This record gives sequence, C-alpha cells and structure tokens, in this order.
Amino acid sequence: MKEHPLPMTHAPSRPIHRLAALVVALLVLLGAPLAAQAFEIRKVTSPGGIAAWLVEDHTIPLIAMEYSFAGGSAGDSADRQGLATFLSGMLDEGAGDIDSAAFQRRIEDLAVKLSFDANRDDFTGSLQTLSENRAAAFDLLRLALTQPRFDAEPLERMRSQFVLGINDDAEDPEQIASQAWMHTVFGNHPYGRPSKGDVAGIKAVTSADLRALTARLFARDGLMVAVVGDIDAAALSGELDKVFGALPDKSGMPEVQPVTPILGPIVQIIERDIPQSVIRFGSQGIARDDPDFIPAYVMNFILGDGGFGSRLTEQVREKRGLAYSIYTALYPLDHAALFYGATATVNEQAGQTLAILRAELKRMAEDGPTEQELAEAKTYLTGSYALRFDSNRKIAGQLLAIQREKLGIDYITRRNSLIQAVSLDDVRRMARRIIDSDALVVTIVGKPKDLKPVGKPG
Repeated sequence: MKEHPLPMTHAPSRPIHRLAALVVALLVLLGAPLAAQAFEIRKVTSPGGIAAWLVEDHTIPLIAMEYSFAGGSAGDSADRQGLATFLSGMLDEGAGDIDSAAFQRRIEDLAVKLSFDANRDDFTGSLQTLSENRAAAFDLLRLALTQPRFDAEPLERMRSQFVLGINDDAEDPEQIASQAWMHTVFGNHPYGRPSKGDVAGIKAVTSADLRALTARLFARDGLMVAVVGDIDAAALSGELDKVFGALPDKSGMPEVQPVTPILGPIVQIIERDIPQSVIRFGSQGIARDDPDFIPAYVMNFILGDGGFGSRLTEQVREKRGLAYSIYTALYPLDHAALFYGATATVNEQAGQTLAILRAELKRMAEDGPTEQELAEAKTYLTGSYALRFDSNRKIAGQLLAIQREKLGIDYITRRNSLIQAVSLDDVRRMARRIIDSDALVVTIVGKPKDLKPVGKPG
C-alpha cells in the first residue's frame, strides 16, 4: 500500500451543518446505527494472554481483523533505510512450505485479503475473510508472520519495484516537497527520512536483514488487535493464540528519541521547471494525549481541515481561485507533533497565495473563529462520525486506532460529547497556542514568482 509522507484529507461540502444533518437522517432511514450506540466492544484475552477488542456481527459471514506492532520505519538503520517497507512487501510472497506463487494462489482461492504496511511508528496488518475460510485464512497469516520465506526471486522482484517507486518519487513534485519539508523540520532524526527509504538502503537489504527484523518487530508486547464480524469470543481466543501465540514476548526494536521540530521562519525553494509551485508548510503541533487535543482538532477543522467549509479554502480557492485545494492537519507522531498544510498554485501566484495563507493563520491566531463557525463544525464533526463505522474493516480500523492512541474502550461513546463540550474560548486558546505564522517552515517546489529563500533549512 502506497503511503503518503503526510496525511491527506477529503473535502466535505459547504454548508457543513446541513450536510451533517442529511448524513444522520440517511443513516437512520437506512437502518444504519449511529456510532455511539451501534455495537458492543468486548475485550477478549486468549488463554495464552493475547488481547484483542472484538465486535461481534453475525449478520453477514465476514470477518475483518486489523492489528499493529509497535515500531516502524523510524526504526530502520541509516544504512538500511526502507527495510520495514521492504518487509511489508515480502510477507505475502511465500511462507512455511508454500512458495510465492502458491501462496498467492492460496490467497486467491480462499478469497482472503491480506495486507501489510510500515508506518513511521508502527507496522500494521489487515485480514479479511469469509467465515467459512476462517481457519485457513488465519493460518496463512500465522505463516506470514512466523515463517516468511524471503526467497531470492520474489525478493529481487520486490526490490526492483521499491527502487522504481523511490525513483518515481524523486521526480514527483508532491513527494519532493513533502520529503524535503520533513527533513527540514526533523533534520537527521529518523522522522526526517523518507518512510519508504532510499535506493541505497533498499539495494542493501538481504534476506538475513528481513529475518532479523521479523524477530525484532513481531513481538507480543507491542501487539494490538481489533476484530469485527462473524466470530465469537471463544473462537477468537483460539485464533489469537494460533496466529500470535508463538511470537516472542519482548520487542527488540530500537528506541526512537523524542524530537522537537525546527521552527521558522524558513522558506525553502527547490527549483523545478514545472508550471506550478507545490507548497508545504507547518510548524509545531500538539500530542494526541494532550488534554487540549480535541479543542485543537476542532480549531484546525475550521481553519483548514473542513474542505469547502474551511477558512483557507474559502479565502484561497473560493474567493480568489488561487488553488484547487488547500488543507491543514494535526499530525501527532509517537515522538513529535506537527501542524502541517499543503497547497499548489501556478508559479505566478505563489507569492500571493503564501501571503493570504499567512494572513489567515494570523487572523485565526488573533481572533479565533466565530460562534457560527464553531457551531457548524461541531454539527458536522458529530453528525459525520458514524460514517467511520459503515463496514467491518472500517470499524476494526477505528478500534485499532483508538487502542494505539490509548483513548479507552469507551471512546466511541464519549467522542461526540467531547466535541460538543468545546467552547469558543477553548478554540481561541488553541489557535493562539498552535498557530504562529512567523514560525512557519515552508517548502516550495517549482519556480515561484516574488518569493526568495528565507532562513536555513535544517
């Protein structure tokens, strides 16, 4: 699965309060329960001590499981950048006594979906299967995690694919801007490296490196599991021990040190002969476990995460037609936190776009939102929450994220009340805390007019 260096957002339409009301009404009419009352989440612990969150749903014969191990690409060594990503591409290329081609045929014959992904802080996996194929599907996953083959032919084939992808990224202005921005704010810290690695690192990876990483990474102490679908607690307990029970107790992944992002003012220009200027910008953010994260989340939604309902879209796109899209995001990592944004515009309008962006950030920091903006944001954020739970896989993904962020098994029932409790003073306080237009780090790829480099990238 291709990973963007930083999160992307999709734009809801304006006015957001009317859309939210329509979403809720349709869910009720279609019989889809709202998130706060849709299902019971049970914590299941196997006889071997493997814990999982389970939502039983026997209405259709499907099972979805999402799981993660602590540790990801930030744990790659400097001379093996991309190792975790390489591993994610090799786990379905043969395991046990089943070679790559036979493994792929087995997946297809069983109609099983297996996927693996290396993020900066964790390594995630997904399984989807028909109930009747449950035992075989879970056994394939067990083999992939505990007996991967790393045979020469698939290893070299995947190496070629990864090198090709990295070389493609080196010519993609979006990827160039995102990776350069991350390197500027994090320098030589692991977060400053491309999560997919570099060509030298990928070319250096051996089967021995991959085996050593599986031994370090796939451990029970960093494991989190969420399962949704046609399976009960007793059956799940048995499968958990079969799949994960033989893993070592303790992870051997290196400890990633906390890091504070470098602050601006910095404007970095990477010249490319292209008609558009691709712009990335941001500064220090807020940790997910900070008590003020929810007010900050609401503030950012109003500023730049609300699609056509956000201030930045209104000012940059709707009023002036300077860009097709612009967004901001809160991006909390395990060892750092970012406030981040992106847009693109024609080179001749890059200076104007950046000036309007800075002005809007300053206006939000000084004045905060209006009562109406806050009310509309709350309506949309609470009304649309149920859309995150309209499939077994989405539910499992949400449950896994809640576990990783240590929000508590009752978070789904509490979440909307936390949004509703946010006051105008809370949002204004968070705007003052997070937004500082003078501290922005800006990376631009293109030939922007009326802009010059400022400061020195890290």
